[in-house]
Amino acid sequence: MALGLSEVNQLFVSARSGNRRSLAKLLTALESGQTPEIQQQRGWTLGVTGPPGVGKSTLIGRMIEYWVSRGETVAVLAVDPTSPMSGGAILADRFRMGATDSTASVFVRSLATRNHPGGLMPYLGKMTGVLSACGWTRVIIETVGSGQSEVRVVAFADRVLLIDGPDRGDIVQAEKAGILELADVIAINKADLPNAQSAADAVRQALDMGEGPGAQVHLVSAIEGTGISELISDLESCEPEPSRNMLRNRERLIASWDAALLSHPQIKFYLEKIGDGSLTVNEAIEDIGCSLKADGEKP
Repeated sequence: MALGLSEVNQLFVSARSGNRRSLAKLLTALESGQTPEIQQQRGWTLGVTGPPGVGKSTLIGRMIEYWVSRGETVAVLAVDPTSPMSGGAILADRFRMGATDSTASVFVRSLATRNHPGGLMPYLGKMTGVLSACGWTRVIIETVGSGQSEVRVVAFADRVLLIDGPDRGDIVQAEKAGILELADVIAINKADLPNAQSAADAVRQALDMGEGPGAQVHLVSAIEGTGISELISDLESCEPEPSRNMLRNRERLIASWDAALLSHPQIKFYLEKIGDGSLTVNEAIEDIGCSLKADGEKP
């Protein structure tokens, strides 16, 4: 059942005072398209991506411990695969980060992809804004780590951390996805394994072949806790290159258009018309664009 605007605003006031139950309900309201009346503010956001199995959640847990020890508060939006049975998040990241989510300084919310384009939901930007407005000093988005979600994360985060493993196959996949050129900092996890140094060297070599300055590459071990402070220092001090800002803006534009397209009240009608051949894809796009303009919507 949808909440009224006044109820959503009350949840926001309660969440700002530290009520975690209200915060959880508020994020659920955002998922359904409702937004509290707040002054938009952009806090410190970090997108974390990388292939499955490289230790993203474990490394995030180490980073959370570091920030909490310094008096910071950390909120994590963990994008999980969708359960085919319930349609909800499988919650794998909640289990892996369970120990860190047991203090008042940490909040972890699992989100189901629900087949959104790029694996990331268009309301993520609103969620990060609300979390920052509620006083969370570090907001992290962890992607599923496969396909377009690795690239689309730049639409919602000010800086991007790519986590890779010592397996050359992981690095090749990152190159194919184009995420190497979007990452601000790269961490090769599992530094205790024999191939870690050669993996870091391979990433640096790949970056050297690209245009513009490459990302900083760190060797870390989430299990042993080594290299964490140096990694965080780089993340906190890095400033995205202008070329990456252009790519970020492109992904933000695409994410905004996806949201407007999929929420269009006649989307089913247009899909049927394309299916029976009475409309081409380009004609449907033109019609939808005109209707959005007439309604005063900005994708």
